[in-house]
Amino acid sequence: MSSPDSAALSGAQSLVRSLESIGADVVFGIPGGAILPAYDPLLDSTGVRHVLVRHEQGAGHAATGYAQATGKVGVCMATSGPGATNLVTPIADAYMDSVAMVAITGQVPSAAIGTDAFQEADICGITMPITKHNFLVQAAEDIPRTIAEAFHLASTGRPGPVLVDIPKDILQAQTTFTWPPRLDLPGYRPTLHPHSKQVREAAKLMVTARRPVLYVGGGVLKARAAAELRVLAELSGIPVVTTLMARGAFPDSHPQHLGMPGMHGTVAAVNALQKADLIVALGARFDDRVTGKLSSFAPFATVVHADIDPAEISKNRVADVPIVGDAREVIAELVVAVKAELDAGHADPDRMTEWWMQLNRVRDTYPLGYPEPTDGMLAPQYVISRLGAIAGPDALYVAGVGQHQMWAAQFVRYEKPYTWLNSGGLGTMGYAVPAAMGAKVGRPDATVWAIDGDGCFQMTNQELATCAVEGIPIKVAVINNGNLGMVRQWQTLFYDGRYSNTDLKTHNKAEQKRVPDFVKLADALGCVGLRCETAEDVDATIEKAMAINDQPVVIDFVVGQDAMVWPMVPAGTSNDEILAARDVRPVWGPDEV
Repeated sequence: MSSPDSAALSGAQSLVRSLESIGADVVFGIPGGAILPAYDPLLDSTGVRHVLVRHEQGAGHAATGYAQATGKVGVCMATSGPGATNLVTPIADAYMDSVAMVAITGQVPSAAIGTDAFQEADICGITMPITKHNFLVQAAEDIPRTIAEAFHLASTGRPGPVLVDIPKDILQAQTTFTWPPRLDLPGYRPTLHPHSKQVREAAKLMVTARRPVLYVGGGVLKARAAAELRVLAELSGIPVVTTLMARGAFPDSHPQHLGMPGMHGTVAAVNALQKADLIVALGARFDDRVTGKLSSFAPFATVVHADIDPAEISKNRVADVPIVGDAREVIAELVVAVKAELDAGHADPDRMTEWWMQLNRVRDTYPLGYPEPTDGMLAPQYVISRLGAIAGPDALYVAGVGQHQMWAAQFVRYEKPYTWLNSGGLGTMGYAVPAAMGAKVGRPDATVWAIDGDGCFQMTNQELATCAVEGIPIKVAVINNGNLGMVRQWQTLFYDGRYSNTDLKTHNKAEQKRVPDFVKLADALGCVGLRCETAEDVDATIEKAMAINDQPVVIDFVVGQDAMVWPMVPAGTSNDEILAARDVRPVWGPDEV
């Protein structure tokens, strides 16, 4: 940490000193004209590592992956104009998934702003709807305070991305540096502690409801509240569902866990929410992928909704008991209140017996599984389930978006928090490789697997060159079905099998041609490339990749194009209309559920 004494230096030096002082140990970025003054003092920094990415989108997703894996603020940096606009997608992604990120962009000199100068873009205006807050720095002496405020805003309350735009002349100006600065954020006071009356009301409902469900969202992970959640669940005996963003917040192996709800959730989780008489939503937002047709969602349920963001309360579903507060504080106080109700004898110990019998019948009747492929090709679900079994619960799994994302959410057993990273709200193809890179930088001792599709992989695989050069040995499993798989699934189900522009030709059997050949591409990018086409070779190929720890590894898993994600609630329909595959091969035996 720097001393509080003032020191004379440039705005750029002040920026780097500010990052060092606030504890930012890594920045993902690319230099360019407007941000160039900041890169000169960055060369001399002993506290901040800069990772030179190959595309600004990669920098943003890497910062997100770093933040999700570590719980720290992720930092990315880009120049003005196209550099800044290339950050828009990862900024929007971080905003939708409430990820703490600070994006620092260079801007044209102050006098040129508004003149359509070379590489000028109003990045503050562009990102206004997708940032928690953004700053245009107007004086060099404001840099330390602005950086401190940006980190504070990004990491407190409901986390989110904050953008700091700095004109080139401000970076070049002479100033003084003082740390720590005094924050000036009037009106910003996130509510952390819930109202005790609301908590007591929720506890009374929890001990009297006959068909309750704990609906757990990503806010529980953001609040570092997984331990408290387990205490509450076991104390109350209430079944738990964890959303796509909350996988790992509650162990998959726990008998009270019904799995993931939503469009591609387990039948047991979806059925539980539909039939519940009480839903206790913790850090969840009743998003459309969970609720299906909102008017038909959970028609019998009283709703307790706890969230740190008051704007989420009753936004989609009216809350009967609204609770504003940090999820960790809320759950801790619920534990105390529920225990008091139980100690007072206010709960019928047999009230949930019939409920659990019903849920277990559904769970046994509709286990997670998949139909055997009819075309003789490798089943993608088998690949992912074996990857999870071999890499184990301590590995980090980072998914792109599409069928492979849903299979990774379904068929890997998540026993620990912060082992599952994905783009949930925005659904950003190309997320996996750079996010895995960021996660590996943040947790270098962990095994990090990117589970990607052949479509997603072709959007951002250039970051494997970054991984090779920078010594970031991630592992990538490309689930290569030769198609934009999820789009093809919808075309099969809803467009009479009219496959318009979904064939990527990444494994063209008729022509014996691969465009591109992912093994050769991996080699060209400085990685080890492997290929697997049969079930018999899956374990050995994964184990070979697991044994390589000094280079990135890419496995091209060539799978069938007809596999579909089941269960499925068709878009716009009621969750009561959930479709499940017939004759599935269960992924786990009854003793593992």
